[in-house]
Amino acid sequence: MLNSYSSADKVLLAVDCIIFGFDSEGLKILLIKRDFEPEKGKWSLIGGFLKRDEVLDDAAIRILNTYTGLNDIYMEQLYAYSEIDRDPVERTISVSYYALINIENHNAELIKNYHAQWFSIADAPNLIFDHNEMVQNAIKRLRYRTSIKPIGFELLPEKFTMRQLLELYEAILSKELDKRNFISKINSLEILNKLDEKDMQSSRKGSYLYTFNKEKYEEKLLNDFVLNL
Repeated sequence: MLNSYSSADKVLLAVDCIIFGFDSEGLKILLIKRDFEPEKGKWSLIGGFLKRDEVLDDAAIRILNTYTGLNDIYMEQLYAYSEIDRDPVERTISVSYYALINIENHNAELIKNYHAQWFSIADAPNLIFDHNEMVQNAIKRLRYRTSIKPIGFELLPEKFTMRQLLELYEAILSKELDKRNFISKINSLEILNKLDEKDMQSSRKGSYLYTFNKEKYEEKLLNDFVLNL
């Protein structure tokens, strides 16, 4: 049976990760400056090649951990890119993933060592190959997912204010949301734990802090709820 494969073309399979983060300045993307040809010195998504003993998800997990130091990252497989001339060196098919991480939690030294850098979505540089297309497709998917499911909590610190949550959703969706309507919908889901603690930096009275209740969220998922922002 294996002999029947001998005449088949061999191609490389890459995994490219669109890594989103969020801070006080808005939604950001993690990019790396290439230190090898082709396109040496230009900005690229973070990625690597699939190994013989890996499935695609394992390769994405490995790549994300290598460059951020984090495990258990929210990620989702997006699309396969197979244009014949997409990589000038060798015939390469790429499968893209997008991932959400809390910028405060990642290993900053790893980022520095790999010549990687966070950019705001609006100010991100032009990327190599078809990586710009990958980013745009990832943003579209993220916006769609966020508009119907509360998946953006991975981008927030463990404790956050309702204002921070609102600003996160506005950054992802790239539009202003009605504050009262947003808070009402979020509270109706019962997926937040309101704490007795307050963030005293936001105002004189302070703002209550919340945490994300994953158990309640998973229960809601079983009921196929929709956020509809």
